[in-house]
Amino acid sequence: MDHQSRIEIEAAAFRRLLSHLAKRTDAQNIDLMGLSGFCRNCLANWYQDAAEEKGITLDKAQAREIIYGMPYADWVKNHQSDATPEQMQLMEESLKKNKEM
Repeated sequence: MDHQSRIEIEAAAFRRLLSHLAKRTDAQNIDLMGLSGFCRNCLANWYQDAAEEKGITLDKAQAREIIYGMPYADWVKNHQSDATPEQMQLMEESLKKNKEM
């Protein structure tokens, strides 16, 4: 596979991931963190970092709006629920695994 095709395929897969996450508002960030060690906010941070590597400045709010498809405050208001103690514990355990990487 040539480099340009790989970039285009990766971009398409990323857009599909964002579309999937936009439809699955029931998948709370705390659950994503507990299972996989990353969430929508992490994606926004990675997006912001990648933009900065290219000399493009995005603030946190702009990056989150790209990932969430709406302002972050709107997403929280419409879709985020309070985390349970069990969810917090799973997230903390998952984050420990991230440090091992």
